[in-house]
Amino acid sequence: MDFLDKDLVAYIESHTENAPELLSLLDRETYANIYMPRMLSGHLQGRILAMIANMVRPKTILEIGTFTGYSAIALAEGLEENGKIITIDINEELEDIVRSYIAKANLENVIDYRVGNAINIIPEIDDELDLVFIDADKSNYSNYFDLVFDKVKKGGFIIADNVLWSGKVLEKNRKKIDKDTSSILKFNKKVHEDVRVENVLFPVRDGLMVLRKK
Repeated sequence: MDFLDKDLVAYIESHTENAPELLSLLDRETYANIYMPRMLSGHLQGRILAMIANMVRPKTILEIGTFTGYSAIALAEGLEENGKIITIDINEELEDIVRSYIAKANLENVIDYRVGNAINIIPEIDDELDLVFIDADKSNYSNYFDLVFDKVKKGGFIIADNVLWSGKVLEKNRKKIDKDTSSILKFNKKVHEDVRVENVLFPVRDGLMVLRKK
């Protein structure tokens, strides 16, 4: 669902700084060759993620849901010196494109790319996390939040993508509640009522829930 007029979206993007050429190349390759390319963060959201990372200056970022690596590379722009990103994706078919672009970005020593089930991998992470970006299977959003929460430092941030779920969070925009929609509704309610965090839902693309751990 397009929430804004297409011309207004074009105006917004034209008044947002350009992405680095490597990310533009990855964007084009993803749309040309990868199934469901809309899963890519893309220009506007990528610049927002990079801006947030530059404001937070995180030492350690955890990303759940790598896809083709666009958001990980964008987030890396704001890392503290000698910082790192751990990014997890279950789709091994995307490994070649992800590793190739991590190498092209000269981030092989910065981005720790792990292929596997995040539910199993997250408990193995011992690092204190400054920033977490959740953009994976919607049915596990609440589980991911619970798994990472104690690892996030006080004042750290958790960002969850797709929390408007093409507008289906509103009853008028759906015929019935499917599993993913139900999971997003439960996640949004869960974190909004969690007194341990402050939250703002940004209407960017498909919705970004930004949480700060008190």
